[in-house]
Amino acid sequence: MEPSAREPLVRKTSSSYRTFPGSSGKKLDKEYLQSLQNKRLYLAVFAAVLGNFSFGFALVYPSPVIPALEAYPSPALRLDRYAASWFGSVFMLGAAAGGLSAMLLNDRLGRKLSIMFSALPSVVGYVLMASAQGIGMLLLGRVLTGYAGGVTSASIPVYISEISHPGVRGMLGACPQMMAVLGSLVLYALGKYLGLVLDWRWLAVAGEVPVLVMIILLCFMPNSPRFLLSQGKDDKALASLCWLRGKDTDYAREYEQIKDSVRKQSQRVSCAEIKDPFIYKPILIAVGMRFLQQLSGVTCILVYLQSIFKKTSVILKPEYDAALVGLVRLFSVMIAAVSMDKAGRKILLFVSAGVMLVSNLTMGLYIHFVPASQNGTIANKTLVSSANLPAEPINYITLIPLLATMFFIMGYAMGWGPITWLLMSEILPLKARGVASGLCVVVSWLTAFTLTYLFLWVVHAFGLEVPFLFFTVICAGNILFTGFCVPETKGRSLEQIEAFFRTGRRSFMR
Repeated sequence: MEPSAREPLVRKTSSSYRTFPGSSGKKLDKEYLQSLQNKRLYLAVFAAVLGNFSFGFALVYPSPVIPALEAYPSPALRLDRYAASWFGSVFMLGAAAGGLSAMLLNDRLGRKLSIMFSALPSVVGYVLMASAQGIGMLLLGRVLTGYAGGVTSASIPVYISEISHPGVRGMLGACPQMMAVLGSLVLYALGKYLGLVLDWRWLAVAGEVPVLVMIILLCFMPNSPRFLLSQGKDDKALASLCWLRGKDTDYAREYEQIKDSVRKQSQRVSCAEIKDPFIYKPILIAVGMRFLQQLSGVTCILVYLQSIFKKTSVILKPEYDAALVGLVRLFSVMIAAVSMDKAGRKILLFVSAGVMLVSNLTMGLYIHFVPASQNGTIANKTLVSSANLPAEPINYITLIPLLATMFFIMGYAMGWGPITWLLMSEILPLKARGVASGLCVVVSWLTAFTLTYLFLWVVHAFGLEVPFLFFTVICAGNILFTGFCVPETKGRSLEQIEAFFRTGRRSFMR
């Protein structure tokens, strides 16, 4: 059926609710609940976030592999300290390149096809690592899996936000972070238990599974209705929204609202339009949140977690610390997923930044004031070589850095972890959403790489307490940034959020 023939029917369907508001209230409520309960929407989200599962798996892949390769019998694959550091960090450079590519892929291929495209470098990267005959193949495999992760980091949040119902967008927007944490936990479990009987190469083979399942499921999922409308594919957009909301719902009215919003925007952003506050304000907010998120220290703490624990002689066996942190992250992200559409985004960001501030301050003051003879360390310069430290007597004061680290991870996972990705996909204008989301990913991973690389230099030069005190200052800035710059988007459609930035009228957000 041609679009011109369908539009009168659409207007008639949606206008019936306006003509009889008194008699249609219960019908609207029933259809609203039906659209929330449509299982196809959740299937589409699950198919997409398998990419985040693979991302979390690939991110921490070096954790069990580096120890195995440091003692590998073949010199061609044996890692020294220099090669091991690159094996762990080159993933972030690949992710930054993936985010840069997503700036074009999201608007050219679409959100769904961009996610599917990421499967190609991911599969090739895992194949290279599984069959590696030298360190070069390992590093190239890490770059390719990082590249795939960068593409999915920019594409999946946008895809989910554009297909989600406003009533569950917060919960579904937390799913990418939740699946990334779950992927990390599965890697830790496989590395610990299967590593006893299987070669490390099988971990790379296992990484192929979620990628292949993702590509198969996404073949049957629709593209984003907003992207299809921006490409002039009205029929496909209406069919996509019908599939996502259900035939017995008022999806036609939502279709008209989305279509009206898309009509007001050109296909792409011109250089002159960048000066428009409607364009640059949400982009600055999204990029600023990604920048501050990384500056809060989460990547450094996760990458050097075992070394930090050893340095402070935490009462915890090294083989269990990463799994414990992963469980705390998963539990906290689940809390955020349940709370986001009830408490709101901003209150969780405030709580998250406050908890991280107190945790980082506690760690910094503990390391500075507790004598080395009590905290079990020899010197601040032993972070890298702490694995060779002699056993120290148990001192229960070392519970302080353990608890501080746990609370930091909990605080991050409740707010500044998942919500920054969700808000990025919510507040960016449609015409700039693909490019700007890629820019956010580039800024995020370049910041993470730089901070992770400089962390050890700062520790060697000034001591471990200095970076934690720096992270404390950043968390205070996060609180101010949330209060003055971040809008509350709970329960608002993407069209209402765009209207808020376009006009500056807060009534659109009520």
